[in-house]
Amino acid sequence: MRATVGDRLVQHGRVVGQHDKVAEIVEVMGPKGDPPYRVRFEDGHEAVCSPGPDSEIRHRNHQH
Repeated sequence: MRATVGDRLVQHGRVVGQHDKVAEIVEVMGPKGDPPYRVRFEDGHEAVCSPGPDSEIRHRNHQH
């Protein structure tokens, strides 16, 4: 999983009815775009995370 600043991290809900969490990547802390990432969620909360298999990167030049 590789990302650049400005990409979106989408953490998919793990149970039925749970919404996806979307965050903007504001800092790439690993080498060559690898995790961990500092992210900012839509409510302004920031966190450092290493995404798991329930997550995907949506690159800013190729949004879904």
